Amino acid sequence: MIRCVSCGEEYNNDDVIYTCEKCGSVLELVPESVDVDKSIFDGRKDTLWKYKEFIPVDESKIVTLEEGGTPFCKCDKLGEELGVNLYVKVEGSNPTGSFKDRGMTVGMTKAMELGVSTVGCASTGNTSASLAAYAARAGLRCIVFLPSGKVALGKLAQAMFHGAEVISINGNFDEALEAMTALALEKHLYLLNSINPFRLEGQKTIGYEILHSLGWQSPDRIILPVGNAGNISAIWKGVSEFYDAGFVDSKPMMTGIQAEGACPITNAFKKHSKEIVPVENPETIATAIRIGAPVSYTKALNAIYDSNGYSETVSDEEILSAQKLLARKEGIGVEPASAASIAGLKKLVEMGEIDKGETVTCVVTGHLLKDPNTAIDACTKPVEVDANLDDLKKLLLNK
Repeated sequence: MIRCVSCGEEYNNDDVIYTCEKCGSVLELVPESVDVDKSIFDGRKDTLWKYKEFIPVDESKIVTLEEGGTPFCKCDKLGEELGVNLYVKVEGSNPTGSFKDRGMTVGMTKAMELGVSTVGCASTGNTSASLAAYAARAGLRCIVFLPSGKVALGKLAQAMFHGAEVISINGNFDEALEAMTALALEKHLYLLNSINPFRLEGQKTIGYEILHSLGWQSPDRIILPVGNAGNISAIWKGVSEFYDAGFVDSKPMMTGIQAEGACPITNAFKKHSKEIVPVENPETIATAIRIGAPVSYTKALNAIYDSNGYSETVSDEEILSAQKLLARKEGIGVEPASAASIAGLKKLVEMGEIDKGETVTCVVTGHLLKDPNTAIDACTKPVEVDANLDDLKKLLLNK
C-alpha cells in the first residue's frame, strides 16, 4: 500500500502516482508484516536483494546489476583523530558508482511490473547515470533532463554512453524536475526520480546493511549528505523497519549535512520548522547536492525530528578539505557531495554536538571519479623530470 506522509491518503501499489492527489504531499510504501528470522539473510549473495522479503516488488521481474553489499570500512585513523568510533559506508562501490543504483534496481523492477516502455528523470548527474544503465539492462527507452553546464563530467559521460537521450535544460535542477514531472503526469514516461516511492525502497537497504554489518547493533548516529532529501528518509525507514521486526533494539540519530549554498532543510531545522523556504539559485561545488527545492523535504525533516537527529551546513572549502582528508587518511576516494558527511562530522565534533566516543557511520554516496575535474583541480600538478636516476634520487631525497 502507498500512503501520503502528510494526510494519510492511501493508494494501491500498482497506481502510477508520484504525489498525493488529495493534498499534493509525497508518498511512501507502507511496510507489510514480514515474519522471518534475521538469520535468513546469512549465506545469501551479498547484494541488496538478500533482503528481498522487505522489498515490495515482484521478485520475478528484478532488474539488477548486483548492486548493494558495499564496503563498510572501519576508519580508525580518522576516527581516533576526531574522537569517535567511525565507520564509512562506501556507496561509490555500486555498479555505476553511486548509491542511486539501490533505488534504481527497485524502481526499474517496478517499471517492468507496470509494463512501461519509457523511463525518465531529471538529474544533477548520478541519477541519470544510474537510470541510463538500468534502462539499458531492462531494454527500455531512457529520457534524461540535465541542468545545462551543471553536471560533472564523469556522470554526463555515463548517461550518454549507456544510451540515454540526454536533454540539456536551460535552468537548474528544480526546473528540470518540474518539466520532467509534468511529462510523467501526462503518461509520456515513468518517472524515476526519488519522488517515486519505489526508489526509496531500494535506498533503505543502506540502513539494513549498516545494522547487519554492526552485528545487529545500531550506531549512535548516521551522517549523510542531503540534496533532494530522499536518502536520509530512506535509511531511516530501513532502520525503523528492522527495529520494528525485532532485529535491533535501538535506532540511530539521523544527521543530514547540506552545502551552505543549498541548505533549505538545515535552515528549516534550525527554525524548528517542518516547512522549507526553497533556495532560488542553489550553488555549491558539490553538484550532487546542488538542489534548492528538495522534493522529499517532508520525509527528511520527519526522519531528523523523529530520530532526535540534527542538520548542519558545511562550506565548499570544508567539503574539499574533507574529501582530501578521507582519501589521504583512509584511502577512500569520494566525489565532493559525498565528503559533506565527513565535513559535517568534523564540524559537529568541533561544535560539541557529537559526543566523544560515539559510534558514527558516515555514508559517502559517490565515487571520486564521478567528478574528476574537481579532484584534479584540488591537487598540485605532477613534477616533471627526466628519466635520469641521479635527478630522480635528488628529487626523492629533497622530499
